[in-house]
Amino acid sequence: MPISADELQLKLKKVGMVFLDVDGVLTDGRLLLTDDGREYKAFDAKDGFGIRALVLSGIKVAVITGRESEVVKRRCKKLGINDVCQGVTKKHEEFQRLIDKYGLSAEETCFVGDDINDIAVLRISGLPACVADAVPEVKEICDLVAARKGGRGAVREIAESILKSQGRWEELISEFS
Repeated sequence: MPISADELQLKLKKVGMVFLDVDGVLTDGRLLLTDDGREYKAFDAKDGFGIRALVLSGIKVAVITGRESEVVKRRCKKLGINDVCQGVTKKHEEFQRLIDKYGLSAEETCFVGDDINDIAVLRISGLPACVADAVPEVKEICDLVAARKGGRGAVREIAESILKSQGRWEELISEFS
């Protein structure tokens, strides 16, 4: 059942940590592999700016993904994401470990997912969110569905929503002006 705009604003204001899936959220979900086994991923620069904006505003950002990739590790390092959890089969357990580490409640979190393997953690996140091209089972349990697709600015859109609701977006813009 969809939540009201007022309820969504309340949830956005509480977010102190954002958790991101990778394939289908930070990327468009395609896996580009070469004959020699190298893997390529394409990341959207606008998503990168949204992540940096969260970090610069004091909101923690973590990645929890089922796959392992050196390129993900390097991209996260450039964006200032310190908690990069790869090869995770039970995302909800890693999520709980990280919120315990930082002394947060689930209510103070946003998890951004796109597929079936994200459902368990989306159900316990304070603000379950997804990209526009998430599977229907994910969309129906999310309080925030981005207008943009995974790997195409959805993370930036969600980051802006969080920062605007918390009154931090204008402050960030003034730092760049």
